[in-house]
Amino acid sequence: MPDTRNAPDYQNREYQDFYLYNSATHRKEKFVTHTPGHIEMYTCGPTVYHFAHIGNLRTYICEDILEKYMRYAGYTVNRVMNITDVGHLTSDADEGEDKMLKGAKREHKSVMEIAKFYTDAFFDDCRELNIKQPDVIQPATGFIDEYIKIISRLIDTGYAYSAGGNIYFDTSKLNQYYIFNAHEKDDLAVGVREGVEADQNKRNSNDFVLWFTKSKFEDQALKWDSPWGTGYPGWHIECSAISLKYNGEYLDLHCGGVDNAFPHHTNEIAQSESYLGHPWCSHWFHAAHLNTASGKMSKSKGESEFLTVTLLKQKHYDPLAYRFFCLQSHYRKALVFTWENLSNAQSAYQKLIKKIAALRPDSDSNHISAQEQEILSQYREKFIRQVGNDLNTASGVTLIYDVLKANISDAAKVNILADFDQVLSLSLIEKSAELREREANQKTTGAGGYQITGDADADPGELEAVNALILQRYQAKQSKNFAEADRIRDELKSRGIELTDIPGGAVWKKL
Repeated sequence: MPDTRNAPDYQNREYQDFYLYNSATHRKEKFVTHTPGHIEMYTCGPTVYHFAHIGNLRTYICEDILEKYMRYAGYTVNRVMNITDVGHLTSDADEGEDKMLKGAKREHKSVMEIAKFYTDAFFDDCRELNIKQPDVIQPATGFIDEYIKIISRLIDTGYAYSAGGNIYFDTSKLNQYYIFNAHEKDDLAVGVREGVEADQNKRNSNDFVLWFTKSKFEDQALKWDSPWGTGYPGWHIECSAISLKYNGEYLDLHCGGVDNAFPHHTNEIAQSESYLGHPWCSHWFHAAHLNTASGKMSKSKGESEFLTVTLLKQKHYDPLAYRFFCLQSHYRKALVFTWENLSNAQSAYQKLIKKIAALRPDSDSNHISAQEQEILSQYREKFIRQVGNDLNTASGVTLIYDVLKANISDAAKVNILADFDQVLSLSLIEKSAELREREANQKTTGAGGYQITGDADADPGELEAVNALILQRYQAKQSKNFAEADRIRDELKSRGIELTDIPGGAVWKKL
């Protein structure tokens, strides 16, 4: 372990100012909180009807880094997230099939069985990607009484009305409805998506449902009693209610994907501020899409483009290589995914780990001097300035390479890299230690002193199996059984193994 006795004290520090683009004002601005030094943060959680694809997870990676950066910069953070297990329709508005019911029908399970399975799968993916769990996680189905309370007040104050058995929010009561994009009053087609029929119960085309009782979803699996009849909540009300309960009346930061801005976040603002009677959330953070060659990644495009963390692992990609790939782009820029791009990111990530693994922080000569303490403080301040400039993660990654080239001890390098990794969460120190251990155990001596050097990234089982084949090939060649030696080489090649003969042995690696 690095010598930390003289390391800078990063724990007892005041919070640092930083700048973040605000989707509501359309400009980068100094981040100001309702309570100085404390951040109330809300992130839209998954709709748990299927696995999260890596486009969804790009948004959660960005939000994770943002939260960790804010803590690193000295703020306390209360981060709240919902789990949507009811009410989210496929149009993202008030029309289309219920996503949870769609998942239940697809797999012949109950809605709650589907919700439990895919909630667990989502957090498994988060662990693979080093995404921290929020402080509060609230399933939508556990908050029915809160929705009823908010809707009742909106009815009493004239912001909501009953029509056709459903409860709608009346957008005509607002001075301004559109927040994130400029629209004329009648621009928006009802239901947002093409082919969606108008809801004749609505007074205005952009009104939205707060509570369903009678609709085409009369076979809805989950229903609750309410003052307006048995039914279920609309999608938008859940985030407002959960945030108001756990974040309070003044929210500092609301996060989500750019596709949440309208109608979901727009409707959240409308109902929350009408309920409260004052401004609700001061800052909005939206991450851009991850695109494939054919456009935005989406579950609706089918399995051929439904890319999951599990699929990445099946194709022998480290999930953290995908996180590294995301960090090299800005969160407000659409990122294009190809297997070639991911392979390049994995190669760069593995090379970075190897550079860190080559450091020897435990050496007696690697005591961190007073002069190095000052250098580490300078690096940290530079990291705060650069990453704190609208979450510029690419600059944060560049600083890692600057540290590796710096004229300081290995212990000092490991110290500051571990510090940066509180935010970047690339497991730099852990992965490099694992690599050093594998390298220490990767050599096998066969008959006659023949030495095999295996791929340091191979797991122990694969290392043993490939080494055994290479030793068999060597023995076949010694016996002049060249046909068998060629057969083994072809088998290794079919497994994606590149073999190089060297004097007295062989070296292999996975392609």
